[in-house]
Amino acid sequence: QVQLVESGGGLVQAGGSLRLSCAASGGTFSGYMLGWFRQAPGKEREFVAHIGWSGVADRVTDSVKGRFAISADNAKNTMILQINNLKIEDTAVYYCAATRSDWTNRAVDLDYWGRGTQVTVSS
Repeated sequence: QVQLVESGGGLVQAGGSLRLSCAASGGTFSGYMLGWFRQAPGKEREFVAHIGWSGVADRVTDSVKGRFAISADNAKNTMILQINNLKIEDTAVYYCAATRSDWTNRAVDLDYWGRGTQVTVSS
């Protein structure tokens, strides 16, 4: 059974950085697409970034481009989301997701989810 476990969240001051990790286990991930969503209180879950397990086909949503970077470490079965210059509006639970199919930004169509890691940005 595929499992995704996020880590690296926390409380950070605006302007700081965080490195979120998503550890994948329970499967062979060659050909998978992985990505990050976030959900702020009272808001819908929104797409943040995706990447192919081989490290290609990466994309970061326009609203965070230049501050967020996604990468994959095949040797460690881990996906990384590097977040720089954090803003208060980045406060959310960040979720890792994966699919065996082509990537979609529709959360309901993705195959696997982690439980999330909380990111809180203070002023």
